[in-house]
Formats: sequence, C-alpha cells, structure tokens
Amino acid sequence: MIESLLVANRGEIARRIIRTARRLGVRTIAVHSDIDAGLPFVTEADEAVEIGPAAPAESYRNAERVLAAAVRTGAAAIHPGYGFLSENAAFARRVREAGLVWVGPDPDVIDLMGDKINARNAVAATGMPVAPGTLDPVTDEAAAVEAADTVGYPLMVKASAGGGGMGMGIAHDEAELRKQYGGVSGFAARMFGDPGILLERYYPAARHIEVQILGLADGTVVALGERNCSVQRRNQKLVEESPSPDLDPGLRARMLTAAVEAGKAVGYRNAGTVECLVHGEQGAQDFVFLEMNTRLQVEHPVTEAVYGIDLVEEQLRVASGLPPSTDLTGLQPHGHAVEFRVNAEDPIRFLPGPGAVTRWEEPVGLPGVRVDSGYAEGTKVTPAYDSLMAKLIVHADTREEALTRAREALAAFAVSGPKNNLPFFTELLDEPTFTDGTYTTSIVAKMR
Repeated sequence: MIESLLVANRGEIARRIIRTARRLGVRTIAVHSDIDAGLPFVTEADEAVEIGPAAPAESYRNAERVLAAAVRTGAAAIHPGYGFLSENAAFARRVREAGLVWVGPDPDVIDLMGDKINARNAVAATGMPVAPGTLDPVTDEAAAVEAADTVGYPLMVKASAGGGGMGMGIAHDEAELRKQYGGVSGFAARMFGDPGILLERYYPAARHIEVQILGLADGTVVALGERNCSVQRRNQKLVEESPSPDLDPGLRARMLTAAVEAGKAVGYRNAGTVECLVHGEQGAQDFVFLEMNTRLQVEHPVTEAVYGIDLVEEQLRVASGLPPSTDLTGLQPHGHAVEFRVNAEDPIRFLPGPGAVTRWEEPVGLPGVRVDSGYAEGTKVTPAYDSLMAKLIVHADTREEALTRAREALAAFAVSGPKNNLPFFTELLDEPTFTDGTYTTSIVAKMR
C-alpha cells in the first residue's frame, strides 16, 4: 500500500478519501484554497497546504501548484476525487512523470473516453449499443443541420469534449438545432477548449442507468452492479439508487456484461463508470451507451452500501498493485440503497443559494444511514464551487424499507444559512412514479 496520499480535491469527497486513507494507515495531505481553510477536510488531513485563491484555475485546477505541494510534502500518490483535475489526462501524465502514483486509469484511456465521439466509437466496436449519431465532431452549423437530417430529430446536442452533464442541449427541429448549436459550441470552446459537437438521438422518456466497473491490478475487470441516476435537474443528478427499480433482469445482465467488455477493450484499471440510457417499457427495454467517466463518481456510496465494500480502498489497492480486499468476481449485492445530494440551492428552481452555515444537524443514530458531508456549523458555502454540501445515503433490505428510512433521515437533517434542497426530496418521496420506481429523466421537469 502507498504510504502517503495527496487528495487533489475539496469538500465531502476529500473528507471521504481521507477517512479511508486514515483507516489504512496512509498519511494524507490536503490541498486547499484560501477560502476553504476552515473546512473539515483541511483539519482532518495529516497535513494541509494552501495552494491559491478561491478561483479553481488558481487552486484546485492548477496542476503546477498541486504537483508542487505533492513534491514538497513527500506524497507518494495523488487521488483526484471527481471534477477539477480528475479527468485531465495531461495532469495524470505529469503525476506519473514526477514519479508519483496516479490513483486512476491510464492517461491514454482518460483521453480516449474524455472525447464523447471517440468513446462512443470505441465501445461500439465491442458490440455495445450506441444511439444513432455523428461519427465525427461537427464543427459548423451547416454541417450540423445536414447531419441532423440523417440522424433524425429529436436530437441531443453535446459538447464532444464535455462531461458530467455539462454542455448539452435538446433540439426538436432545425430552428432549435441552430439555436442550440451556437450556444453549446460556444460553451464547449470556453469550458473545454474544443468547440466540437456530437449530435445524438434524444430519448425523452428514458432512464439514466450507469454500471460501476473496477479494473483490477491483474487486468481483470469486474462490474459492481448498476445505479439509477434519472432524478436530474439541468442534466445534473440529484438522487441515485441501486439496484435500479423497474429494470428488466435480462437487460441488467446484458448491460453489466457490455460494460465489462468495454473496460477490457481499453485496458481499464481502477474505478470507472459506464453510463447508459435505457428506453422502452418492461419486456421491451433496450439500452444505448451514453459516456464513460474515468474516475470515482459522486454516487459511489450506493454501490458501497449494497456490495459492502469501500471503493476508495479498492482504488488505492489497484494503484498500489495489490489484489482487491476480497474476491470481487463473485460478490453479490444485498438490499437497496438511495443517495440524496444535499445542495446549497433553493428547492423550487434549484438556483444556487450560498451562505454561512448557522445550523448543521445530520441525522444520527439511525440504522442504515450514512452522511458524507463537506461542511459543518460555522463554515461557509461560497459561490466559487459546486453547490454540493453533503450526500445522504440510506440502505435497507428492500426498496420500500429504504424509502421509509429516507423519510426519517430527511426529517432529521437540518441546515440553516445557505438555501438547501432538502424539502424537494421530501416532496419527491411522495411522487407516485418515484415511489413505484417507474420514473424517467423527465420526473423533475414534470414536478416543476
């Protein structure tokens, strides 16, 4: 096992990685911006280094400063968490060139899967279904209109180099396509340095289902079940659960097999997620590949709950060249888990509402309840970063019991100061399509 680890992230995911590293006896180093100095992850690490001001480009996304902190503190490895530098292949290469261990997949795989079109073409070669779409990036509006006639409406207009639900729009006709093309292409150029666009068939009544894979040190790739991530606002996930309700068992088996084959085809190592869209009703369901995230997902705790494992530990073991903590090839899930992302945003329009935390009371003493939080009373949620404050995870023997447990846990979770979306989750648990498990990605729009 590596002896020391720099966590190149912040908030709840930094705390979560530090917690596992401490349990394994690994020395931890936190890097932080100046305004994050008072957050729990900074004080919980064995050592902390301030690397710059609030702007991510000057701190958490600044590869030079992160690497300098790693070298100065004698870190043996870097764990990027999610977001920021986690899917930056150039940074991963520099970590390795500096003689440090990169806790993630090979940089070439990050490059391949970081481009939606290349990723789509790579998995299609393994036999995984893909939605009708363009095989090459579309780089001008006229070409987009021409390609749309072949692909067919409605369309998803996606930034080829984007990820995490960023840089996307929907077009039902040529007029909408022209409008969306300019907006998405401009956003892609600003955010990702690449204006290339992917046009892909849009499935309005679909489920967003993802498969957790883990590439082991010996080359084995295993699938650790799937997660339903269909509760979304602006293509950003709010609630995830595992196993996915209302999913045909035969289709589930095919999805898991296809995800493993895709991982094997690219020589995948460490944790990753193959995201898919499932369309159709029970008995006539099918799926198409959406994208692959070459990192740990925000929603990884639901997989941990149903499989009884620690994915961060498995990541560190793979990066250290060690076998997994248990035989993962035959590991079976138990029960049902649901995760709620507690964000600093209003529960109606989901607009950011940062502020000083004057009250922070997590549910305690409830069986099967876990909270991964990045804040505490007396800290401050700033507009400089994502609005995620904490994740509430519940686990029980059945989905019905898990939802009952979730109601109790949500009622016991109190946050004052920043706006928060806890009331939305209470409302969601009374929504019939959510409680019966038949909901799709349109559920939030229908509720609002």
